[in-house]
Amino acid sequence: MLSFHLRSILAASLFALPFTGLNAQPADPSPEVAQMQTVEDSWDGAVTKRDQFAMENLLARDYVGISAEGDVTTRNQQISHLFVAGAAPLSLKQTVIGARLVGDLAIVNGTYVMEWQGATDQQKVAEKGVFSHVFRKNSAGNWQCINSQRTVVATEDERKKKAATHASKSDAALPFHIPLIYKGPQSTQPPPAPGTNQPPQ
Repeated sequence: MLSFHLRSILAASLFALPFTGLNAQPADPSPEVAQMQTVEDSWDGAVTKRDQFAMENLLARDYVGISAEGDVTTRNQQISHLFVAGAAPLSLKQTVIGARLVGDLAIVNGTYVMEWQGATDQQKVAEKGVFSHVFRKNSAGNWQCINSQRTVVATEDERKKKAATHASKSDAALPFHIPLIYKGPQSTQPPPAPGTNQPPQ
């Protein structure tokens, strides 16, 4: 017969067995995420290489894109931006976080990093944010984007700077006054008479 100590170890190991698999499981993305990441990688390559043909295949004819600045563009405008100096980013890297496939539609959410040319040739400016893309499968079975929206995410330094600006400056009117009753020492109206609740006329 097993000793109490040995039985305790055996029971503990059997109890822990289902939980050991949680850490050992690979962090592979779902099939949907992997499939849409391939599509997003094609988009990244098309922008970086200024590949008009690839962009025509990726964007549907009724595509609508909303940039982080709120600019609304069509498919033709997106493609023409590839060939206008300074209009297109130097590089684009999109990472899919989640993807939902509903029939011939796919809703994709993720993060992106866009690099733009800075003021000098050596300087590059990175725009980081999140995106939402809606794809539709065309008659050839390829995914084409019909709607895109980007939102810039503020960095920690930018958030701290903004918080410091708001903390150091107040938009409150000085001195304090109650509207229609007395507008402070700068007022041209005389102060209300003692014991009256009516504003001066």
